[in-house]
Amino acid sequence: MLTISESAAEVIKLVLAGGDSPEGSGLRIAPGDEGLQASIAGQPQQDDEVVEESGVRVFLEPQVASLLGDKVLDAERDDNGELSLAVRD
Repeated sequence: MLTISESAAEVIKLVLAGGDSPEGSGLRIAPGDEGLQASIAGQPQQDDEVVEESGVRVFLEPQVASLLGDKVLDAERDDNGELSLAVRD
């Protein structure tokens, strides 16, 4: 199952708070045009795997759940100091 680092949880909390998300919302990760796509979701879709850790919820589309099953969702700063989420082994 995907592990969520403390730093990634803090980033997700900021994103959810900034979007005035309702209670129970989470970050949904699904296939996108260029790799994976993350978006705020009020609830998981029917077949999503739900990962709850460090006070946040992440909803994984079934294909993504199998792809990220043994990975860690982490946060990192880019060259401009912006925080972003990254998947690590």
